[in-house]
Amino acid sequence: MAIDTTTSTTSTTPAREPLDNPRLSTRDKLVLFVLCAAQFMVALDFSVLNVALPVLGDDLGMSRSALQWAVTAFALPSGGFLLLFGRIGDLYGRRRLFLTGLALFGAASLLATFAWDPASFLAGRALQGLGAAAIVPTGMSLLTTTFPEGPARDRALGISGTLLSLGFTVGMVAGGVLTDALGWRSTMGLLSVFALIVLPLAPGLLPESRTPDRPRLDVPGAITVTGGLLSLIYALSTAADHGFGRADVITTLVVGALLLTAFAFVESRTAQPLVSLPMLRRRTVAWGNLGGLVTFSMMSTVIFVLTLYLQEVLRLSAFETGLVFGFQGVLSAVAGTYAPKVIGRFGARRTLVGSLAGQGALIAALLGLNSHVWSVWLATAAVSLASMCHLGAIISYGLTVTSGVPDEEQGLATGLVTSTQQVGITVGIPILGVLATTSTDLLSGVHTVLALDAAIVLAAAVLVALGLRTRSAGGSGAVEAEAVGAR
Repeated sequence: MAIDTTTSTTSTTPAREPLDNPRLSTRDKLVLFVLCAAQFMVALDFSVLNVALPVLGDDLGMSRSALQWAVTAFALPSGGFLLLFGRIGDLYGRRRLFLTGLALFGAASLLATFAWDPASFLAGRALQGLGAAAIVPTGMSLLTTTFPEGPARDRALGISGTLLSLGFTVGMVAGGVLTDALGWRSTMGLLSVFALIVLPLAPGLLPESRTPDRPRLDVPGAITVTGGLLSLIYALSTAADHGFGRADVITTLVVGALLLTAFAFVESRTAQPLVSLPMLRRRTVAWGNLGGLVTFSMMSTVIFVLTLYLQEVLRLSAFETGLVFGFQGVLSAVAGTYAPKVIGRFGARRTLVGSLAGQGALIAALLGLNSHVWSVWLATAAVSLASMCHLGAIISYGLTVTSGVPDEEQGLATGLVTSTQQVGITVGIPILGVLATTSTDLLSGVHTVLALDAAIVLAAAVLVALGLRTRSAGGSGAVEAEAVGAR
């Protein structure tokens, strides 16, 4: 049965429950637990293996150059198939595809846990990525169609955004602890446990959700966008370790650009496109996703260069470095609690702009880092507060993009949101992080990266503010983002 709980975003907003305490039934809480646990599991997978890579390579006989495939094998399908799977969920059932993705992710995690050689391990990682590509957009669609626009959805997206950010941070800390205590296989085993907990609960709790009609799938659009995203993600993932000078990086960048150009051409001439170009022309979708792309790409870069700085300049151990990011995770959880209240008071647009501005300013504060060990306190405080702003940007950009989108297109809208997340996480480090890794003076390189990072985030805050500026009621195309604004 299709569900349609999304309310209209008009100026005559119906009476809602108080924002401070939106009422959720026990069933709503269980649905939220299932959906958020799945998102947390996927976020955990992005970082839990990082610390374990050297040990994994020794155990399976993988060379150092081959270890990047432990990350790339997951990133390629998880980012490349997001839009396609989001649309398939819209057409044929989000619940069905979500459950399929969960089952595939759990089985793939078991394969990676018990891998006997590099090929079996990389196959498990690739299948994990394919499962994640089904879980993320359908899970977000189920969340936005289960919880109507207003305080309930704000709270649900706040919890989901918190766990997304927290999952990445927890993965960094848990990966080191598990690898030291139980070996690298325990990091993959942890993901299997998550899948085994969530999968039995999901069928009885999640409603089916799909479009009321059954339009044909846009096969040419699916081929060009999936191929384009796969090429782009491969190029950027490879460049992160080997630079942009390699022939395969240049080739796949060009192929990706050509395929995405072809995708735009195909979509403009297809009766039932995979991606509605009018949707992409929505200012909330275009500018909201720009804000999301910048906040993800620039924050992932900050975490990368700070990890280098803490361990190679300040000589902190991996455990001490993990504590710095662990404190960041705690404050991110706090931010997730209060972000919906801020959005409810000021609106998604203002929260997005303010969060980007705060993130940029706090990254700029990191330019005060030096080689003195006491700089660890500046690093901890600034990155933790910047992460709170980052989380506010994550939640508000998701609300901005999905607000006012018809229920039957929620999978597409959330697919765009999650594609932005994946590309953002992938793109920042190879573009800016390489300036730190190739610098003869690491501290100087870190300062260069942080200065550029802060400038980009602050510039994005200005552009998003201008792009989403509210027009007068008589003007055309008033910004939909304010529909999720002050309530």
